[in-house]
Amino acid sequence: MRRLFIGFLVSSSVIIQSCSSIYMPNVPVTPMFRNKGEGYVAAHANIKGNVSASAGVAVSDHIAVLASGSIIDNQRSNPRFSQKLGEAALGYYTTMGKQNRQVLEFYAGYGLGKAIDEDVRASTTGYDVVESRELDFDKIFVQVNYSSTRKNKLNLFGGKKELNYGTAIRVSRIQMKDFTINGLDTQHEENLFIEPVFFTRLELNKGFQLQYTSGFNIGVADNMYLKAGNSVFTLGVTYNFGRKK
Repeated sequence: MRRLFIGFLVSSSVIIQSCSSIYMPNVPVTPMFRNKGEGYVAAHANIKGNVSASAGVAVSDHIAVLASGSIIDNQRSNPRFSQKLGEAALGYYTTMGKQNRQVLEFYAGYGLGKAIDEDVRASTTGYDVVESRELDFDKIFVQVNYSSTRKNKLNLFGGKKELNYGTAIRVSRIQMKDFTINGLDTQHEENLFIEPVFFTRLELNKGFQLQYTSGFNIGVADNMYLKAGNSVFTLGVTYNFGRKK
């Protein structure tokens, strides 16, 4: 009975791992533009191997373009997971309030990605792959960003530092283009994800800010592989230049 119970636990563990999500949300781009000609660059990372970089420019008084790329390479866990994703977006931005301390942005964009998800087990020669899942996908998304700058600056590090808070709510349609399990073609899945993200920015120097980002995702469809379950927790640095006073 004891061996049967242990076998059941092991089997259940393998099933749960094999059904983990094969899509990892990236950090949304949140430039929070204020004027024409303003530029933005940012880089974010976390301890799970999720690294992203993004850039954008306000091409007119209210129109902006964005681009981003992310790489996830987590080879120390089971399952082992890696993903590459690139995105581009076009949108509208505006400031609000008497002192223009609030910024509102709307974006729509498209992305392409590739993910590899492998279940492994220890062996006498190292680790053997039990099951390998490879995915090519495309992504269409709409996104709303909002931020507000604290009226009174903080006294930190011998000077007054600006602090602002924000949120980004993104709705993404992810569709499989190619999907294989152990090299064999498998039925494709599609899902609609709602991805709310919250961020806090602390000014380090003029234009440079330290940003902490946290968020999660919700999947609409009940899928086996392309489903919700992965969250976003990163620390990054952002830089806005060309901003008018």
